[in-house]
This record gives sequence, structure tokens and C-alpha cells, in this order.
Amino acid sequence: MNKKEVSFSPNCNAIIAGSGSAVPPGTLTNEDLTKIVDTSDEWITTRTGIKVRHIASEKETTATLAIEAAKKALAKAQLDPLDIDLIIVATVTPEMVFPSTACFVQDAIGAGNAWAFDLNAACSGFVYGMMIAQQFITTGRYNNVMVIGAETLSKITDYKDRQSCILFGDGAGAVIVQKSFDGPKGILYGCASADGSGWTSINCLAYGSRNPVSQPLEHPDMVFMNINGREVYQLAVRRLVEMVYDCAEKCNLTIDDIDHFIPHQMNARIIESVAKRLKLKDGSVFINIDKYGNTSAASIPIALDECLSTGRIKTGDVVLMAAFGGGLTWGASVIQF
Repeated sequence: MNKKEVSFSPNCNAIIAGSGSAVPPGTLTNEDLTKIVDTSDEWITTRTGIKVRHIASEKETTATLAIEAAKKALAKAQLDPLDIDLIIVATVTPEMVFPSTACFVQDAIGAGNAWAFDLNAACSGFVYGMMIAQQFITTGRYNNVMVIGAETLSKITDYKDRQSCILFGDGAGAVIVQKSFDGPKGILYGCASADGSGWTSINCLAYGSRNPVSQPLEHPDMVFMNINGREVYQLAVRRLVEMVYDCAEKCNLTIDDIDHFIPHQMNARIIESVAKRLKLKDGSVFINIDKYGNTSAASIPIALDECLSTGRIKTGDVVLMAAFGGGLTWGASVIQF
């Protein structure tokens, strides 16, 4: 069957040349959580779809996971590290306040020709990074941009809070966005938005200039993530649906033209609600939250790498990735492989 011709084809294309992912070997199952907080496997599965999360050890950090994913992406793209022009790491759990996690990656993989920076847009960070990479590629400035989503959320999770501790896991995913003048069309379109007035819905209050390390916190739990689940659920569904329609319109697509919908793996119920409202075709929605939990900025690149590695995505397929997260932020990206 011939694939639909899609608009938004620039002079050169920004294609996905390689992908990679990494998760810690250590895991935390629903059964494990029943020994920590008052919960059950049934309660967690019914509300989130999660069965297990990968948890970083004391020696595993956001940078070590990002480095592993980056090396795998380089190998799949068959590139030398010196071919990379720019490294973007999307994370809310950086290696340290500074320098950036991206600089640790640059040094570890030997990408001596690349400049590097971190991007904080919470769960939307990877999609934001893809939009930045596309601009540098399609304007002709660079040939290869590495975009990584990496998180160790377990290090800021309150394991006394039964509502939030069931959600989060650790991991990293990386892609190399490359300039191409033939072959697949690559990244077709991206959209992104933010609403800073909604910052109270998802946040981590310490430590920053508002609550500096030099001053005692009003409450010790301020070092952990704070989430208003019900408010986030409603906003996430609405914004994700809006973005899918926007992407389809801008790319001259129908909903049925979307071969794969890869959402941020925030909650299976949210994803299923979005799919139902959009009437996405059977088999097009990818969910792997059961194996990883919510890994924030890492969830989409981990899912994308899984789809590519298993052959789920075929040549000519249209893939739509979308995320909603703290900030509040939300963004989407359309790719034709």
C-alpha cells in the first residue's frame, strides 16, 4: 500500500540515524512496593498499568545511563563520536547542579567536536530537544545532533507517598538526528507549548534559589516530587488530544494516517483515554509503561528505541510522539521513517 504524501519537507531532511536505550538492572515490582507502602498489585495495575520499574543503584546516575544509551545510538548510526556536532540531554534529575549532564556525556563518549547542554522541560524534554535538533539540521548548520532523555527519578521519589512512589522509574534513551538529502523524510513537524501558571501541579520545590540549600526547608518532604494527580490527568488528556489534531492538520494527515502513536508513558489510563478520544486505529498505540514505569523525559526515547529495535516501525511509517509534563509543558513531533 502506498504511503500518503506528507507536507513539510525541507531542503534537507532531519532523519533518525540511530537510537539506543539503557535501564538499570535493579527493579522494583508492585509486590516489592506492598512491603513499603499500603498498596497492592491490583490497585497499582488498575490505576497506572505499571508492573515493574527499573531503579538506579547508588553507583548508577543520570549520566551513566545517558552515556550507555548514547554509545548504543552511535553504534547503530555507525558514527564516530567526533561526528556529533551537538548533544542535548533532557532531564529533571541532572548529574549535579552544574556542569550539565550533557557535558559528562560529551566527555565520556569522546565527542570532542560537540557543544552540549541540558534541557529542563520535565516529561516533554525529549520532544522539545527533537524540535531544537530539527532546526539545527534543516537550516544546514549541523550534520548530527544527539538528543537524549535521561532520568533517575527514584532519587527524588518519596517512598512514603503511596500515590506517587508507584509511578516512577529510571532510564535513558538517545537518538541521533542526522542531515539527509534522500531516503526517509524524517522529522516533519513539531509543536510545543507551556503554561507556567500550572507549576503547582507537578514540581520539586528544593533545592534552588527559592529554597536554597543554605536555609532550612519548611518541610523535609519538599526535596521530593509533588504531583496533583487528578488535575494532571485532565490537563494531559486535553493537551495530548489537541496536539495530535494540530500535528495531523499541519502535516496534511488524517488520524488513520498515523501508523504509530508513541506517547510519554505517564499513565496507561491517560494514554488509553487519549487513544479513545482520537479513535486511533487498532495496534497503533505503543505502551510499555508496564515494564518501566514513568521515566519522564526518558520514556519516549526508550519506547522509540524499542519500536525500532523490534522492527515494529517500518519504512514509510508515520510516527507521532507526544508528551505532557511539569512546567506545565507539552509537545509533539511527527516523523516519517
